[in-house]
Amino acid sequence: MTFNDIFKSSYLENVTAVSLPDMALALALSFCLGLFIYFVYKKTYSGVMFSRTFGGSLVAMTMITTMVILAVTSNVVLSLGMVGALSIVRFRTAIKEPMDIAFLFWAIAGGIVLAAGMLPLAIVGSIIIGLIMIVFCNRKTVEKPFIAVITCENAEAENKVTQYLNSQVKKAVVKSKSAQKGNIELSYEVSLKSDDTGFITNLSDMEGVGSAVLVSYNGDYMG
Repeated sequence: MTFNDIFKSSYLENVTAVSLPDMALALALSFCLGLFIYFVYKKTYSGVMFSRTFGGSLVAMTMITTMVILAVTSNVVLSLGMVGALSIVRFRTAIKEPMDIAFLFWAIAGGIVLAAGMLPLAIVGSIIIGLIMIVFCNRKTVEKPFIAVITCENAEAENKVTQYLNSQVKKAVVKSKSAQKGNIELSYEVSLKSDDTGFITNLSDMEGVGSAVLVSYNGDYMG
């Protein structure tokens, strides 16, 4: 080995491994696919607070995955090193909504398929997935459940609350009860007969009732 061999590098040989037209086309298509995923995510979101940063990260995730796969497919040796490098990456951000995981995998899978050159699979598959998510995730329940949280002073007030609540709503089921000296907190799952919520005001005015709160509930969150 000579002195020149020590500094010999094949780095510049990889500059033309992926042509500029291929790069531009792949990244442009991944950007469009990421925007489509972002649109479906925004359309089907049903959480408490919509996160624009997460939606933007879906677009970036699609493009980043495409860029990585383009590099991997152009060099077999690089692909082995890339697997080892990515295996040590750990993400600590908590996923708040279960559907967010599906969108993350969709963005990653879309980027991989695009970079592999399988354009029909990426386009048709994403359209089908998007339609399925819009149809099923946007389905609304016929009866919107609510949670009524009521505090009472004693058992007599509790009985009055239960009788009045049953007469004003379709269904009232006790979900939890917390009792302390001079204070009873009740949580009811209720189904309303109409959009009128005036019965909560009447409950708060009843003798022996400290407070009455009504919140919407979809099984995953309250708000």
